[in-house]
Amino acid sequence: MTSISDIKKNSESKMDQSIVSFTNSLSKIRTGRANPGLLDSIMVEYYGNPTPLSQVANVSLLDARTISVQPWEKGLGPKIEKAIRESDLGLNPSAMGDLIRVPMPPMTEERRKEMTKIVRTEGENAKIAIRNLRRDANEAVKKLVKDKLASEDEQKRAENDIQKFTDKHIADIDKLIASKEQEIMAV
Repeated sequence: MTSISDIKKNSESKMDQSIVSFTNSLSKIRTGRANPGLLDSIMVEYYGNPTPLSQVANVSLLDARTISVQPWEKGLGPKIEKAIRESDLGLNPSAMGDLIRVPMPPMTEERRKEMTKIVRTEGENAKIAIRNLRRDANEAVKKLVKDKLASEDEQKRAENDIQKFTDKHIADIDKLIASKEQEIMAV
């Protein structure tokens, strides 16, 4: 049997997970700066299996606008270069011996505006996820009241608490959106 406090804890932890997921998706959105996390989604052919880039090479920053990729095995360089070039990130890697340099092209004003739209869309999706969690929690509390396992006063208190941490999480998402937009628009 679940109690009101279980429902509140459960929905708050799911909201926290939504924020973490949103933060991860934000880190993949390109700004003018180099960020090793940008290459996390790239898969490289490794002994016939698609393998995440981070598992076959060391990915780090050379400077503010350049990511370096150091393959752990000799023959992997061309495969890694090809995987980065064919990704939808619009990057053009160049090999220097064993080291692969991935320069970040400067972003045009139009591209920056496009990126802020993507950030806002991602943010809206995260807010929707949080509101859905609020709805689910409120319905679970109402079910407890309907089954006579909680009073209507407890329901009102629980709904207020659920609304408070929903508002807090939505405010957190708004802050993340604002800071990412600033980062994108900074030249």
